[in-house]
Amino acid sequence: MPKHTARRGRALLAPLAAAVLLAAALGTAPAAPANAAPAAPAAPAATDPGPAGDAFYTPPSPLPAGKPGDVIRARPAKAGPPAARDLANAWQVMYLSTNALGKPVAVTGMVLVPKKGDPAKAPIVGFGPGTSGPAFRCAPSKFIDEGAFYEQSAVDEMLQAGYAVAETDYEGYHESPTTTYVVNSMGYDLIDAVRAAQRLPESGLSASAQVAFRGYSQGGAAAMWAGQKQPGYAPELKLAGVVGGGVPSDLAAVGAPLEGAKPFGFLLYSMVGMDNAYPELKLGSYANDAGKAMLADFQGNVCTLELLLNYQGKTVPDYFTSSPYGNEDWLARVAENTLGSDPIKVPVFQYHSTADEIVAFGQAKELRDAYCKLGVQETWKTWDEISHITLVYRGNQDAMAFLGDRFAGKPATSNC
Repeated sequence: MPKHTARRGRALLAPLAAAVLLAAALGTAPAAPANAAPAAPAAPAATDPGPAGDAFYTPPSPLPAGKPGDVIRARPAKAGPPAARDLANAWQVMYLSTNALGKPVAVTGMVLVPKKGDPAKAPIVGFGPGTSGPAFRCAPSKFIDEGAFYEQSAVDEMLQAGYAVAETDYEGYHESPTTTYVVNSMGYDLIDAVRAAQRLPESGLSASAQVAFRGYSQGGAAAMWAGQKQPGYAPELKLAGVVGGGVPSDLAAVGAPLEGAKPFGFLLYSMVGMDNAYPELKLGSYANDAGKAMLADFQGNVCTLELLLNYQGKTVPDYFTSSPYGNEDWLARVAENTLGSDPIKVPVFQYHSTADEIVAFGQAKELRDAYCKLGVQETWKTWDEISHITLVYRGNQDAMAFLGDRFAGKPATSNC
């Protein structure tokens, strides 16, 4: 807040107060003295920090009126481990977005702004985290604040480059979690994280900043969905590019190879995510006793590590009396959550490992082909003989180079 100037004498205050009272009676404002200094610009109002602790993540009921991307609450947070805290100021945020049924929803995330440079000139990267897990303790913004985020290196590199980062947790991270894993509304979550970063008064970011969407695995799908939805949903954004690695574009094609495989937990989580997004699917009605125990465990304990370790080699019949994917309602929802039906209007960098053991390579290649047929200006790169998780980190250099070129205004090349 600006400092107050020295107090004026009582001889000045008395007539000014009288003038104010007279003006109020007449419905007019008193004229400023001819020699008065110009009024200092008002500092932006501090954003409501919301309740303390984990209650911050619980959406208000009813939701406040507003537009997608409007900030509901925000509080200062840590940008990661000590080295990251030297790079950026950070805020945990809750903002309005849109769910898979087109209804308003509250979503949480993190806004990180480099300490160096003018924030009003900083590009903004909407960052979609990879799989974090269904339990509330897995919320990416909580992990960042705790210094335990497994994609911190990517965040740090963007901050070092002078980019602000608008990270979304995606929908449903609160004390009774209802996360909507790999559902297409991730695109809205990511777009509105950028809008929230721009509208957070404390950030100092510009409404006209250059924007990109970026992510890997679940985040790669979120970035692609954001790219597809942006022209109709957020045409005001100055979108420069989209980066997506390890993208699960077709849930059926990703899920089938996971049956009985080590990463089977990811298939279970995708089923839970679909059920949370679409109430008519009623996943619980298919569950046997082991399935009911699994669903309860997902609510309280399971993050990415548990998804990888606790369900290795399991199959759908281990948890369900019959496969939900035999139901037409499930198949219809899977179809509408398949990427590639609409073009992305800006240059795209998509990358994948041919040896990916979690997100099948073939369906990612089909997405690339679909985008090329739609006229998307796509750069496609593959790696051989490395795992899905290894490419989380191996792909950072190329992703950063692509972002740097887009923000620098360099023409993109396509290898369609």
